[in-house]
Amino acid sequence: MFLGSRDLRHAKGRFALIGGVVALITLLVVMLTGLAAGLGRESVAAVSTMPERGVSQIAFSQPAQGQKVGFDSSRVASSAVKDAADQPGVTEVTSLAIAQSRVSVDGVRSAVTVFVVEDGSFAAPSGVRPGSVVVGSGLGKDANVAAGDSITFGDKSVRVQALSDDASYQHVPVVWMTQTDAKAGGVQTAGGTSLALLKTDGSFDAAAFEKQSDLVAMTPNDSLSTISAYQAENGSLTLMRVMLMLVSALVVGAFFTIWTIQRTPDLAVLKAMGARTSYLVRDALGQAAILLLIGGGLGTLIATVGGLLARDVVPFVVSPTTTLVPLVLLVVLGLLGALVSLRRIATVDPNSALGAAR
Repeated sequence: MFLGSRDLRHAKGRFALIGGVVALITLLVVMLTGLAAGLGRESVAAVSTMPERGVSQIAFSQPAQGQKVGFDSSRVASSAVKDAADQPGVTEVTSLAIAQSRVSVDGVRSAVTVFVVEDGSFAAPSGVRPGSVVVGSGLGKDANVAAGDSITFGDKSVRVQALSDDASYQHVPVVWMTQTDAKAGGVQTAGGTSLALLKTDGSFDAAAFEKQSDLVAMTPNDSLSTISAYQAENGSLTLMRVMLMLVSALVVGAFFTIWTIQRTPDLAVLKAMGARTSYLVRDALGQAAILLLIGGGLGTLIATVGGLLARDVVPFVVSPTTTLVPLVLLVVLGLLGALVSLRRIATVDPNSALGAAR
């Protein structure tokens, strides 16, 4: 990297400018990635964490004509839940009803999503039993609720056993409660979403289950794509991240193309002195890699610090997946963009280039 290192030292302004652009693009991509992960978690956390409590399949009712299988359209009857328990590979079944409701905390009403489970359900978080509920931490922040406090549904007062960071659904705090408490509190589950949650063994076959029970079974992870709000927002944010990464590759490629044109006489001298094309290519790619790593690393660092400071205010996830993965992708795409300039390095003719420089 003889020529590349000299360029970096003697053209600090140009490289600082393009490095700053790379840092800004990386900052935007990492911030969007962390925000997308945070928003996605708020939208589906109550569902995505079900496997931790033994739920391996979620059974939906067959959709009506013109509708798709999913949480919005599922209406699983209690008889279908009982029939599901008799299917091969199913070891345990419990019902789940999802309803929108309002809870009163010290006279102040707040909107919540209620996940109503059978008394003693294996799918409920620890602490859910008659008279005791588990609520999302979002309600704790919005309504100043803490473990041990009482909240009221209608005329029914229940005790908050615990606050959970994983109790949210479509950006609304979730309250896990039993059917007994839901009925006493006037929570309306009739006509709302109803599902069957299955615990299965290795012999379970989803296709055979659907044929025999007339229910559609999906893993909790696969079922996330049927949550309309999650699908729409995740698709939009993913498109924005992809476009920013493509812009990064375009900007880096354009910069190094122009930079290679400007230093054609230097490349011609090196070729005339016997430098191999492979050496010059490695030199150029090394220069691009240093620029991308410094600019991208700086942008990632700023985004990580900003995310850590902001995650108490906005949903933001800081993890290797939301920081290091975008950085690696941006470096790889930037190097691919820099490859555009290598054709000129490979085809430059020392005699004509030196003659044009005189």
